[in-house]
Amino acid sequence: MFEIVRYTADKAGEWNRFVAQSKNGTFLFDRNYMDYHADRFHDHSLMFYAEGKLYALLPANDDGKGTLFSHQGLTYGGLVMSVRCKTAKVCQLLKELNDYLSSQGFSRVVYKHIPWIYGSLPCEEDLYAMSSVCHASIASRDVASVIFANQTLPFSSSRKYCVNKGRKQGLQVGESNDWAGYWQILEENLWTHHHAHPVHSLSEMQLLKSRFPDNIRLFTVHKDQQLLGGTVLYTTPLVAKTQYMSANDEGKSLGALDVLFDNILTSFPTKGYAYFDFGTSNLKENDDLNESLIFQKEGFGGRAVCYDTYEWKL
Repeated sequence: MFEIVRYTADKAGEWNRFVAQSKNGTFLFDRNYMDYHADRFHDHSLMFYAEGKLYALLPANDDGKGTLFSHQGLTYGGLVMSVRCKTAKVCQLLKELNDYLSSQGFSRVVYKHIPWIYGSLPCEEDLYAMSSVCHASIASRDVASVIFANQTLPFSSSRKYCVNKGRKQGLQVGESNDWAGYWQILEENLWTHHHAHPVHSLSEMQLLKSRFPDNIRLFTVHKDQQLLGGTVLYTTPLVAKTQYMSANDEGKSLGALDVLFDNILTSFPTKGYAYFDFGTSNLKENDDLNESLIFQKEGFGGRAVCYDTYEWKL
């Protein structure tokens, strides 16, 4: 039923047009985003055609050891589906995908499902197919904190206290292009407290911002012209998502992030977004909950949406 074609660079235009018209694709699947780190991953993305028309995409890479990942370089990376996708055909697609992968020497698939909040229509045909066809199991489950624009919850008392404290200090919030200044705060904070680095370097983030100026935005908070912290927002048609959020020590003591998100969350429902996604709150080395981080996010009214990764043997 399906013709399965491995992605090559000459198909970038066709790939990107499909992502833009799909029911669950976001700009993260645009090749101008995906390929910024092409040197780190061996791409094995696939295109599925039915009756000569592109039906679905799978952003993917392989490890050279028999495992196909969808996709290690992306927050989520499952099957990108057209509005024509229906359950029985997606089941058939996964059967044929498994046959294709077996013929290519693969023995295992690790699959990051696209969270449902990113779909413009119901888009969990792949979840059913993975269960009924692939007998997949959950390899990991991370928990994100999400706010519904049309049904917000009040801030917790601790978050309200910090917002009021920050307002009394005259903190100012706005959109910014000071990527270098914010990245210095982010890098210092991550290294001091976690001995970690941002996933993106400053130059990579500036490159991606230049390619997707309407989707990648920096918001910062200042006191008397001094930068205290900020957050990067990734915006898709339905979702505004925090990609990074960080403050320096003075910013933390003054409630900078509380004032920042109070401002953002007050305005984001009027911008046409259905959901605000604070991102996941799990430790990098395992699925354990980072309780202090999720305490902050849930204090703003966020509640759980799971980011699941599945696995099956071929």
